[in-house]
Amino acid sequence: MWAVITMRVALVIGTRPQIIKSAPIIKEAGRRGLELDVIHTGQHYDYEMSRAFFNELELPDPVVNLGGWRSCL
Repeated sequence: MWAVITMRVALVIGTRPQIIKSAPIIKEAGRRGLELDVIHTGQHYDYEMSRAFFNELELPDPVVNLGGWRSCL
């Protein structure tokens, strides 16, 4: 009898180019039913611009936003 192994994957992104490059990975993970958590570091973070990319690419919201350098102040 075979054991079923489930895996949860975290994808850490921080910049707009990474959002664009990661879109196919995020979508394929969803098609395959994989548990994928997107974590946004907030590097070079501009909420409206990042939000626009997530919306335009029809990506789920990040489960965590670390707030980038602002969180270090």
